[in-house]
Amino acid sequence: MNLNRIDLNLFAVFDAIYTAGSLTKAADVLCITQPAVSNSLARLRDMLNDPLFVRTGHSMTPTPVAQNIIVPAREALRLLRTSVQESHTFNPLTSEKSFNFASRDLLEVSIMPRLIGRLQDVSPGISVTNYEISRSQVVAAMASGSLDFFADASTFTDPHLCKQKIAEDQFVVLARPDHPQLTDGLDLETFLKLGHIHVSHRKSGPGPIDIALDKLGKKRRIVMRGQHFLTVPSAIVKTDLIACMPYHLAKHYDLAIYPLPLDLPPVEYFLYWHVSADHDQAHLWMREQIQEVAKAYQPN
Repeated sequence: MNLNRIDLNLFAVFDAIYTAGSLTKAADVLCITQPAVSNSLARLRDMLNDPLFVRTGHSMTPTPVAQNIIVPAREALRLLRTSVQESHTFNPLTSEKSFNFASRDLLEVSIMPRLIGRLQDVSPGISVTNYEISRSQVVAAMASGSLDFFADASTFTDPHLCKQKIAEDQFVVLARPDHPQLTDGLDLETFLKLGHIHVSHRKSGPGPIDIALDKLGKKRRIVMRGQHFLTVPSAIVKTDLIACMPYHLAKHYDLAIYPLPLDLPPVEYFLYWHVSADHDQAHLWMREQIQEVAKAYQPN
C-alpha cells in the first residue's frame, strides 16, 4: 500500500458506515450527502483492495478485513482528535505529554530536580527528557518537533527562536576542604598561583574568567580542561586544583567555596523555544512552571 495515498477522512467515513450500518445513516451522521459517502467508500475499497462492506438486506455488513482494521482505525482517529483538541486546550492534571529538553549540566542539576518535584504535584502524567545536543542542531530539532526547549548560559540568536531569561547566578571558586594553601582564605595572588580546572565545550580559547583577568593584565594557570562541570568535584578532591563554577551548582558538593577574587558579571541562563510553539497552551504552561522553580535560583 502506498502510504501517500492514505486520506484520514476516508477512515472517518469508514467508521461512520461501520457504526451506522448504512450509507444513508452514515451520511446523516457526517452531515454530508449519500453520494459523497459512496465515493469515499469506493476510494477506500480501491486503496485497501477489499469491498469492506457487503449489502445484507437494508444494512451494510463489514467484511473480515473491515473487522480487522476498525479498532486501529478508530484509535488513530481518536489520537488525531485528541491531538487537535489539546493544541487548543491543555489540562495539566490529565495530560500525559512528554517534553524534550536540551540543557547543559548546570541546569540539569539545578533546575530539573525542582521541576520534576513540581510536576509530580501538579501534573503527575507529564514526563521530561533532557539530553545534550549540538547548538548547530537546535533550530532544526525544534522545527521538527523533536526538541521542545533548549536552555543554556550563553546567548543564542536566531529568528526562528524565542528567548526568555529564567535565572542568573555568580561564579565562585571551588576547592577541597583541606586545601593546604587556602587556610587563610583566597585572594587574587593565590588564585593566580594555583592550578585551575577550566570547563568549556570548546577545545581551546578563553572563558569569562580569563577575559576578566586579561582586562587586569593577569592570567591564570589552567592545568585541566573539561567539557562538564559535573566532572570537576571528583578531580578537586584528589588534587590541589581549584575551579570556578556557578554557585548554584557548586553548593551541591561537600567542598570548600570561596568568593571569586575579581569582579565578574552575573551568569545569565536563558530558555529557548521555536516560534511555532510560542502560543501553544502546553508550552505556555511548561514555561510558567520553569519560571516558578527558577525563582529559587538565587546566588546566595
